[in-house]
Amino acid sequence: MLCHGFGADGEDLIGLAPHLQRMLPDALFVAPDAPEPCTMAGFGRQWFSLTNFSEEERLAGARRAAPVLDAFLDDELAKAGLTDENLALVGFSQGCMMALHVGLRRPRAAAGILGYSGALAGVGPILEAELTARPPVLLIHGDSDTVVPVAALHRAVAALKAAEIGVQWHVEKGLPHGIGPEGLALGGEFLCRVLLDR
Repeated sequence: MLCHGFGADGEDLIGLAPHLQRMLPDALFVAPDAPEPCTMAGFGRQWFSLTNFSEEERLAGARRAAPVLDAFLDDELAKAGLTDENLALVGFSQGCMMALHVGLRRPRAAAGILGYSGALAGVGPILEAELTARPPVLLIHGDSDTVVPVAALHRAVAALKAAEIGVQWHVEKGLPHGIGPEGLALGGEFLCRVLLDR
């Protein structure tokens, strides 16, 4: 499942599928459009509105959008005759926030969560109170990201470790807000590991 970022749509992130398909030839790649028209950009979609990048706004937005993504995941898994153990959540930017938020709160753990250039909405006691699943996580971020600063990765890693979630991370040098070649390669290796090496 590929979750796009703010102001994009499913067509934006499905572009990763051909690269990943070479490593996962039997995988089904699905990239839904977020539920709302993007309020700030005037084009594309959003999982939730962002007037600022505060923790409170991110958490409230993720909570509002979570039922939509959860229902979509349930429907797609049922159609394919699969379960959460066959599911990998991949997200970029706001889509990474959604992948983490939903993936850590599913009734059953997904195979893994791969997040690019995003953040974790709800840390500390909030995460501990709501956590229902501990899938392995890989977070990747560029050190030149001015949209979501790389500090968001370090904060997320610390919170996930504190919650006893297996998390790996990588910072790509010189990369702005995007997915670079190092991250794409590492992400592919991670997905192969969690989906195939079981």
